[in-house]
Amino acid sequence: MTGPAAVERTDAERIDSPAFERILEVLSGGVTAVLTGAGVSTDSGIPDYRGEGAPRRTPMTFQHFLGDDDYRRRYWAGSELGWTRFSTVRPNAGHGALARLEAAGRINGVVTQNVDGLHVRAGSRHVVDLHGSMSRVRCLTCGQEFSRDDVGDRIRSLNPWIVAPSADELGPDGDVVPERLADFSVPDCSNCGGMLKPDIVFFGEFVPADKFAQASALVDRADALLVAGSSLVVNSGIRLLERARRRRIPALIVNRGDTRGDARAEVKLDAGASEVLTALADRLGA
Repeated sequence: MTGPAAVERTDAERIDSPAFERILEVLSGGVTAVLTGAGVSTDSGIPDYRGEGAPRRTPMTFQHFLGDDDYRRRYWAGSELGWTRFSTVRPNAGHGALARLEAAGRINGVVTQNVDGLHVRAGSRHVVDLHGSMSRVRCLTCGQEFSRDDVGDRIRSLNPWIVAPSADELGPDGDVVPERLADFSVPDCSNCGGMLKPDIVFFGEFVPADKFAQASALVDRADALLVAGSSLVVNSGIRLLERARRRRIPALIVNRGDTRGDARAEVKLDAGASEVLTALADRLGA
């Protein structure tokens, strides 16, 4: 059988497995740091760049954004089209389970590679948004910070022709491929006239040192590291996994499909993040 029912049974079988029991044992015996990726947010309707069946996309690079007016127009037009839908998605059961586990003292916080803000909205209190947040915009000249909603109001004032996208167009970072670009007006900083950029880490851009230090501190204070919903293709994630390995603490991975860190983990459970996290929280009474 194919389809959702078959997937649910497969996940149930994998939850009832030695790999799941080992993860449960680790979380029962100490405090765990958690690293999450796009696979935690797919059940909220946000697609994954790299998961099985994901559409082929060409994400914006930092170099293109800085160096080309046309790329900036394409980015801001697509970002505004997607933001309306992206900002209305809701946390799913996996986000909720992590908030429950933190409240119960089973995890010391969440390091996330996602820019959707769903962990905070689900109730997690100690979240390191390693790659930033779509809800913030910064000026690259003066450093002034703006809310994404305020910048969106300015974009729509400058470009009143923008209309809401269809339900199947949303990209992993809240983007949509725009059809009309030539007359799109990009907003600048209302404080100094400088270039605005969403407060997220683009491809080709380094994770801020202070963010990585916060993430590393979570791992250093933990008795184990659980990776949920990440293929660990991005170097920041694999560096945290390697940090756990050097500290000789258990590294556990829950993800559909292969990850770059499988060979370094003590346990790899090939299953949906939401299902496994919810089962862990339930079994631990969180």
